[in-house]
Parts: sequence; structure tokens; C-alpha cells
Amino acid sequence: MIAGARKPALRWAAPALAVAVVLIPATAHAGGGDTVGGADVGSGQQSNGALQDRNLTVQTKVQTTVEGNPKSAKTGTLTPANSNWDPPACWYEPAYSPKQIEATVKAIRKMKFFGLGDFVGGIFDSYFKEGHPYKDYNLDKQGEGKFWAATVDEKRKDEPGAKACDKLPFWVQEGETPKEPLAVSPRILAEYAYGQLPVPGTEIKMAPEGETKVNLPTWVWLDKAKFKKVSVTASLPGTGLSATTTAEPVSLKLEPGTGDAETYPASGECPIEDGRIGTPRAKGTSGDTDPPCGVKYLRSSRDGSYELKATLTWRVRWTSTTEPGGDLPPGEFGAAQDVVVREIQSVNR
Repeated sequence: MIAGARKPALRWAAPALAVAVVLIPATAHAGGGDTVGGADVGSGQQSNGALQDRNLTVQTKVQTTVEGNPKSAKTGTLTPANSNWDPPACWYEPAYSPKQIEATVKAIRKMKFFGLGDFVGGIFDSYFKEGHPYKDYNLDKQGEGKFWAATVDEKRKDEPGAKACDKLPFWVQEGETPKEPLAVSPRILAEYAYGQLPVPGTEIKMAPEGETKVNLPTWVWLDKAKFKKVSVTASLPGTGLSATTTAEPVSLKLEPGTGDAETYPASGECPIEDGRIGTPRAKGTSGDTDPPCGVKYLRSSRDGSYELKATLTWRVRWTSTTEPGGDLPPGEFGAAQDVVVREIQSVNR
């Protein structure tokens, strides 16, 4: 048989695998005591989903640490202010040694489900064992590199971008950088860390609180204790790759919930002053004194209320020991609360 005789099989392998692997029971696992995708395949554990898709996708080994973790019981993640920013929802990272790829394919062959184990295993053998393009799973290169495989950001697994990494595992020699745009890098780690930033809930303080009067300036400010930087470092053990993404609050945007209102300042953007946003209203302050940050409603909410939305904008930057880093799109995180606005009662004498 000539060397290229089996290549046509790989052209129809992808759709066939898509059907075949879906039918393979998710509880199947390999034997032999080696590890597959970070799991002990001899212990009865699933191989991190590696046997459940045609690309042998693995769970990421990226680790994260948080600094400046807010004490607030309510935290959330940032929404990029730039709606056009679309960081990768998947990437490729070192995943399988030659022995692990061999163990994975052998595990698939052992599956007795309408003969699909041998069918799928045969397709993978053509790719990893029979020279299309790899021979004998690269066992002669054990310890000299890894097969890089696709992994997906768990928080974004349902997004279309999570399907962009559609290649089978490919070989990368130790110390080399693959020529693949979605290969894991400090930039990708920084963008992943962006989605892991735990920012505190935007719980504003108000005076008067909860209920105010028509044409009465309402003071708004943020609790200074929660107004701090937050950083997440994402690193991939064994690669020397890491990046730290830091978010710092810079301003508060007020949206009164009605056009019959004025904000302070007029733009509705309350900047940082002396390390805080807004100022608590001091006792004895005149009712008509304009606050540095606040809102004045011009019409009663009648029997209902207005939804005052407060959105905190965070400046986001990243650094790395191997790349210069830089800015990422600003992030936003906000909350809304109901404000009842009453008419000022006059007394007729």
C-alpha cells in the first residue's frame, strides 16, 4: 500500500467522529494506569472529557490566583465596555505525552459499543500511529515535547467561539512556540484572567436613602472599603507562561431611570476624588446644596418607583514576565435599586 493511500479517510473522519463519539458512553475510561488529559485512566475516572469529542479536547490546566479579593458577599465579573472585543473562548495547550496519546487511543479501542471503539480508534491510529502525520504516537520522542490539545473556557463553553479550536492534538517540541494563533500565550492567559476577576457589587449609599422628594438633590457615594484594585494571575504550570490582569475602579455612572431627572455632574459620570467616589452628605447640609455625585428627580414616581442604575467602570491592564503587556478594554459592573420620589407637601394656612 502506498503511503498516502489512507489520507482520503481523514477527510470524512471528522463528521464520522462527530456522530460516533457522541454515541460512545460518557462513563467509558481507559485502563493500564497511565494518565490521560491529567486524569488517572486506570482509576475509573473519566479522562476529562477527552474521549467524548472528536478533537480529544481536555480540561485546561491553567491555574489562577486572586489578589485584593473583595470582602463583599456579592461579587460578579466584568462586562467589557467594548462590545466588539472578543477574546478567545478556546485555545491549545500542552496536554498529552506520547504515552498518554497511545493510552487514549487504546482506551477508545476497548469500548464495545456497536463496534465504534475500533472504528474511532482506527481513525485516531491513522493520525497518531500510521504516519498521517505521526508515527507510533511519537513514542521515540517521549520527554521531548507534548501533543497540544484544544481546551475551552468553562464560562464560555456555550459561545460559538468555543468551537473555533477544531484541530486534533498536534506535536510541539519542548521549548518551541507553535505557529498557531490560538496556542496559549501570555496574552491569552491575560484575557482568560479578565473573565475571572471577582469585582464587588456596586452597592451605592444614598442620602436621603430609598425615598426622596421632587427637586431635592440626592447624594450618592461608594463605600471606600470596597473601592480597591483586584488582580488575577493566570499561569500554566510547566510552561513558564503567566499573566496578571488588574482591574482598578475609575468612575461611577448614574442612570436615574427617567428622563425627568438631573445628575451631578451633568454627564452622570462621577470621578474619583481623594480615593473615593462621591461624598457622604454631612449632617446640617442644606437641602438645596448640590452634591459632587448624585441625582435630582423632577417628577414624582407616583405609586411606583424609578430604577436608579449605578455602573462602576474599571480600568483593566495586564502584565507578564515574557511580554510587555498593556491595556485591555475597560470593564463595567453595576446594579440597580428602586427609588421612590414623593411630591413635597405644602401646608395651606
